[in-house]
Amino acid sequence: QAIAQVCPAALPAFNRALDQAADQARLGSDLAPLRRFTRQWAIHVHIQRQPHLAARFAELEERAQNGTADEARAAASELGRILDEAQATLDEGMNP
Repeated sequence: QAIAQVCPAALPAFNRALDQAADQARLGSDLAPLRRFTRQWAIHVHIQRQPHLAARFAELEERAQNGTADEARAAASELGRILDEAQATLDEGMNP
């Protein structure tokens, strides 16, 4: 529901990723793929719920793909920081 509400355009990718994670979990008799899927999409929703952060993230993704080598490295570094901060925030919420 969060994906449908916050970023409905991502629903097809969400559903493909869910199907893939479920298949991997079944094949390996392991819940790790579903845990990774849940974490990845929780981070995505966290970022998308903040319009300024979502816009910055999209800008950095564009620069990482289409910028010069130096611009791509700098963008990738900042993208990593944003993802790390999102994960830390989610971790805090789970372990108050």
